[in-house]
Amino acid sequence: MVRQLLERDAPAWRVSVVCRTPTDELGALTAQVHSGVDITTDAGINATRSALDGQPIDLLVLVAGVLERNPLEPLDVASIRKQFELNALAPLRVVAALRAQLPAGAKVALLTSRMGSIGDNDSGSHYGYRMSKAALNAAGKSLAVDLAPAGVAVGILHPGYVRTRMTGNSGLIDADESARLLLARIDELNASNSGTFRHANGDELPW
Repeated sequence: MVRQLLERDAPAWRVSVVCRTPTDELGALTAQVHSGVDITTDAGINATRSALDGQPIDLLVLVAGVLERNPLEPLDVASIRKQFELNALAPLRVVAALRAQLPAGAKVALLTSRMGSIGDNDSGSHYGYRMSKAALNAAGKSLAVDLAPAGVAVGILHPGYVRTRMTGNSGLIDADESARLLLARIDELNASNSGTFRHANGDELPW
């Protein structure tokens, strides 16, 4: 997504990245990178605010997430709690910390998962991931309502089943294709569709 935003001619984007550990690929780009930041901590939220201090944010994309496989037995409550902290609470904390820097017309994109859909769940298990992503979806809907008076739209977006380290490279599409589709959905995001839960391909997903 960073690469594709930087390659755009109109509008031209100045891109900042806040992350724990930068990759070589990220370092080769012209984005401003702020590393060593863990957004599950108070220090990390403060570091995010400091890194972007004074900058109007036209597009805020929250992508940090973790998947740990949780069966019913044995139930790993610590793992479920860890996933809630990063997948649900951390994005909400970042938006709250940066809210004053979102001008009218800005957009917030939350990368969620189809696995957070209750209506689409036909395979069970994965308690921490499913529950935390469902919580993120609920937060995204509330953010869409709360930020509407300021003219800020919120997208709740499933990237598809992407070939990444998290999926063991067993996905159906590559990251560059997912990024292209996600940016198309972000381009379409406005006040009328703010707060909807959508697949990267444009389909609206069930809650």
